[in-house]
Amino acid sequence: MTSSDPDSGTVPTLSSGAAAVVVATKNPTKAVAADSSPFLVGEKVLGFHGSCLYDAKILQVEMHKDGWRHFVHYLGWNKKWDEWLGIDRLLKPTDENVQRQKELKQKLALEKNPKLGNPLRDSSTGVRVKKRKHESIYEDDRVVPLEKVVNIQIPLLLKKQLVDANECITQLNQLVKLPRSPSVHEILNKYYDCQVKKDHKTADTIAEVVKGLCHYFDKALPTVLLYKNERQQYKEVIVDNIPPSSVYGAEHLLRLFVKLPEMLTDLHIQMDTLTQLRQISQDLLRFLQMNRTTFFLSSYQTSVEDEDN
Repeated sequence: MTSSDPDSGTVPTLSSGAAAVVVATKNPTKAVAADSSPFLVGEKVLGFHGSCLYDAKILQVEMHKDGWRHFVHYLGWNKKWDEWLGIDRLLKPTDENVQRQKELKQKLALEKNPKLGNPLRDSSTGVRVKKRKHESIYEDDRVVPLEKVVNIQIPLLLKKQLVDANECITQLNQLVKLPRSPSVHEILNKYYDCQVKKDHKTADTIAEVVKGLCHYFDKALPTVLLYKNERQQYKEVIVDNIPPSSVYGAEHLLRLFVKLPEMLTDLHIQMDTLTQLRQISQDLLRFLQMNRTTFFLSSYQTSVEDEDN
C-alpha cells in the first residue's frame, strides 16, 4: 500500500545549501543557518497535532521574531495537513518519545470510548478483538468515523465458512491440510487476472492493493490469524523464510478480512486509499464466495496430537 510521499511538500527549499534555509516570511529577520535550530530540514520527528503525536518530516526551517518555525509533513497523510510548528510542538523520535506517542494515542482512544479496553469476542472466528468505534479521521472539514471507512461486510456464505472452521479447529481439534492449493498468493493473482480482463485500466490500482493484501497476510498470520492449536503446525511448515501466503489458502485469507478493519485503524492511510482498499476487498470477498467450492476445503484433517492419542 502507498501513502502520500513524504518528500512531496509544497514549500520549496529556499537555499541550495544542505544546512542553510533563509527566512521567507512577511516579517523576515536576517538569514540564519538552519542548523542553529535543534531540528534540521529533512529530519524525521514527532509533531503535535492537537493532543496527539504523529510521525512527521521537516520540509523547511525559518527564524521568526518569536523563534524557530518548522514546516512539517505528516508521514502517511495528505499534504494538505502540512503545517508550521514551533520547537515546543516537536520532539525527537527517541524510544521515550515514541512510547509517549503510543500512550497519548491510547489515552485519546479511551477518552472517546471508555469501553475500548474491554476485550470482545468475534462470533465468526472466536478471536478476541478490541472494539474501536469512536476513532476518526479527517477529510476536508468533516470527521469520518474509521469504522465507516474501513467497514468490510463478510458475505453470508463466507460467514458460515468461518463458523464451520471455528468448530472444526476449536471443538474437533482438526487442522487445515497444508500446503494449500490454490495458495493465498495464487488466489490473489487469479483475482487480479479476472479483474484486469474486465477493465485493464484498473490494472495498476488492483496490483497495488493485491500486493498490499499479500503483505498484510504474511505479517498478520502468525500474530492474529491463527488459533492456538494451529501454531505448532505453523512452526513446522513455515521454514527458511517461506512466505505464509505461498503455503496457506482461502481458509486463512478469509480471516484476514475479519481482522483488516482493526489493523488499518493503527495506520496513517489517506482517505482515498482506505476507500479504495475497502472497495477492492469487498469485491475480492465476492470473488471468494463465487469460487468457494474451488478455493475452500470441504473437510479438515485430524491433528497429529489426536492421531497419537
